[in-house]
Amino acid sequence: MTTRLALLPGRERPLLFAHRGLSSEAPENTMAAFRLARDYGIPGIELDIHLTKDGKIVVIHDGNTKRTAPGSDVDVENEPYAAFSGLDIGSWKDARYSAERVALLSDVLEEFTPGMYFDVEIKAAKAADRGLEAALAALLSSMSLSADCIAVSSFNPVAIKRFKAYAPTIPTGIIYCDSKELPAYLRQGQGRWLGAADFLKPKYDMVKPLGMALKRGFAGRPVLPWTIDEPIEAARVRGLGCEGIISNKPHLVR
Repeated sequence: MTTRLALLPGRERPLLFAHRGLSSEAPENTMAAFRLARDYGIPGIELDIHLTKDGKIVVIHDGNTKRTAPGSDVDVENEPYAAFSGLDIGSWKDARYSAERVALLSDVLEEFTPGMYFDVEIKAAKAADRGLEAALAALLSSMSLSADCIAVSSFNPVAIKRFKAYAPTIPTGIIYCDSKELPAYLRQGQGRWLGAADFLKPKYDMVKPLGMALKRGFAGRPVLPWTIDEPIEAARVRGLGCEGIISNKPHLVR
């Protein structure tokens, strides 16, 4: 039987992640959102990554800049970083964030680790290997970052399996929800077996008493649900045994 890695060992429970930074207050996945989370004393950050055409790991949720840089239309994986590094990705939230730009993951980790811990989500719509997993593993190794401050997750089980081959000591998680945007065979977390995941990241409404009881009874994987912004819901999933939560409003649910 494969030994599963612990999720952020040594970190105080419950784990608490600011979803894309403190995205309820600042533009998502920006240095401003990450710094605001730190200012509020939130210990963890969840963020999303893509790989540019010239091999840069960038922090952005969508594969295109249209939503967070209105008026632009850049496919980040098909262009070099310089093609969009100057875009304003903050003004859509508030004019005072007009100086925000798409960050490099290396810059984020350099500023915030090892004091804060991270859930790095690999954005990979297809199974094809574009080099993101290898690049991420190489970056973490070069910065000497380990399982005490880094976890890696994805909706794509092939991506986490591939990353695990490059970085076998970093815990990986499978993300899932009951959405038509996800293949039916992955909507209940089946990717845990395909990707040999160490922990589970279900949408919060999929965390049920029976399922959590079965996980405890069979030494199941740790569960880290997303995205919870109501204190009552946070208390519910914690009461069922979840390791922590991911929230747009972690300063309010804490």
